[in-house]
Amino acid sequence: MINLPEETINCFVEACHRAASHGLIRCSSGNLSLRLDKDRMLVTASRSWLGRLSADDVSLCLISDGSLLEGGKPSVEIGIHAGILRTRPDVNLVMHFQTPCATALACQASDNINYNVIPEIPFYIGPVARIPYVLPGSKELAQAVTDAMREHDMVVMGNHGQVTVACDADHAIQNAEFFELASDIILRSGNRVTPLPEKEVQTLLELRRAGKVDA
Repeated sequence: MINLPEETINCFVEACHRAASHGLIRCSSGNLSLRLDKDRMLVTASRSWLGRLSADDVSLCLISDGSLLEGGKPSVEIGIHAGILRTRPDVNLVMHFQTPCATALACQASDNINYNVIPEIPFYIGPVARIPYVLPGSKELAQAVTDAMREHDMVVMGNHGQVTVACDADHAIQNAEFFELASDIILRSGNRVTPLPEKEVQTLLELRRAGKVDA
């Protein structure tokens, strides 16, 4: 058991359960981290299932290099979580998820998918980055995702899944849900889908940049 207030651990566990209850996680495939302060973060433990996570499945790690302070071995994607929290002081939560429709698009060869088919994408998520497949758990993947996340709040990893960031669990879950919705629309509509007009996308992006996003 990590030596932290029970309320802190319980809030983290509850966020993981909520993410799983929304269908964002498949068994042990997803992982989540939460910034505690400028130096430390909580991360789901390796091979843990977020839907049945307990306090024993939580790792306390350093943000500086992802090294373990207390608890069990952290997620194999610890490098992604540490890298993003280290370079994005404006976010507190990182979530790697794998929803069916979004991951189906992540397995397509095209790098030119326009996800702006509903207003929620440019307004809440903003531009979406995509990186090619890189071995899960590798330093190369952690670096690629960290670099892409410097200017984005959603990164699609080829043949792997997605990573999103937010200030709290509500916003992260909302990002993932809206992204899955847009991906579902794209898959169902095929080449018949009509994205939002570019002028409207830019207006929504400007509202987002102006800080008028309400989670």
